[in-house]
Amino acid sequence: MAVTHDICIRGAGIVGRTLALLLARERLRVALVASPRPPDAADVRAYALSPASRALLQSLRCWPAESAATPVLGMQVRGDGAGQVHFSAAAQGVDALNWIVDVPALEQQLTQACQFQGDIDVVDEPVAAQLTVVCEGRASRTRAEWGVEFDRTPYPQHAIATRLDCELPHGQIARQWFTADGEILAFLPLDGPQGHRVAVVWSVRAERVPELMALPDGAVAAMLADLSGHALGALQLCAPRATWPLVLAAAQRWVGRVPDAPQRSFALAGDAAHAMHPLAGQGLNVGLGDAAELASVLAAREPWRTPADLKLLRRYERARQGEWLRMRLATDSLQLLFGRPEPLAAAARNWGMRLFDASGPIKSGITRLAMGTA
Repeated sequence: MAVTHDICIRGAGIVGRTLALLLARERLRVALVASPRPPDAADVRAYALSPASRALLQSLRCWPAESAATPVLGMQVRGDGAGQVHFSAAAQGVDALNWIVDVPALEQQLTQACQFQGDIDVVDEPVAAQLTVVCEGRASRTRAEWGVEFDRTPYPQHAIATRLDCELPHGQIARQWFTADGEILAFLPLDGPQGHRVAVVWSVRAERVPELMALPDGAVAAMLADLSGHALGALQLCAPRATWPLVLAAAQRWVGRVPDAPQRSFALAGDAAHAMHPLAGQGLNVGLGDAAELASVLAAREPWRTPADLKLLRRYERARQGEWLRMRLATDSLQLLFGRPEPLAAAARNWGMRLFDASGPIKSGITRLAMGTA
């Protein structure tokens, strides 16, 4: 089969489309494999995007309107005792700590941009290319077919996501609660600065999921109001509920040769390469970092190297695995710390939260790392 594309990207989600646009900007010919989606599937996802991710998407002219990208001015984190941590954009001298972005709005922006980019061909099936980038998500079929092991460590939790209409305005504050039994509740502000709507990510014990998914909306809203200490007044569900299992996972190899085609290579990016707990809200930021790094490596390659050059691709692998390991350590350590129900562990973590909140430069440095501006 004749090779007419430089890159084939399998997976047309946010990471895949962002990568396609970045590569096309470098005059590389891209085939983007977009699988059909079921019609009328409600999508309640919202992501916390860092300033670095925002700058990347703005450079592609794909940043959503303000109503779909709410700036976060502060974050309040409460433990299962007296422990609290507060983060402030003003304390960092920035306009926002991050932005809560509505996933359907962002996907629409990226889809339209790909349609108007002449070096991107949206296709139904994979095509031959020097380099194939797998962006199919954690359940990637291509990764499995090509024999790349995906090491998984399940957490004893599932995420439940939905959206709430709130009696009180969210005030551009992201809120998170850690409970005594190891569950985590997050309210993420939506609908712009004056909004009264939040996205919910609720990490609950796996055995509770059937019961919680079967409860009436009113009962769930009442539970969330109690767990949040009625911080936003009366609550009402305004979207369906979705759930999925939480895992810590990473592929053993992120680059390699395509089986049965040794002259061609592959790279993994986004959730096809790694998955983490959502408690720090960094999953998509890391995936977009993958896209930015791979595009940068390919753009800066020596004239004699093709996109299939494994030495070139290993530069990408080394850079991104280092970032992934740092983020993995942070999120997994927090999950383990707050997952322990023993009274001594509870006292230690709440004491640690108060100490960290008063730590000054340490707290500021951690905040800048999470923002991608360190």
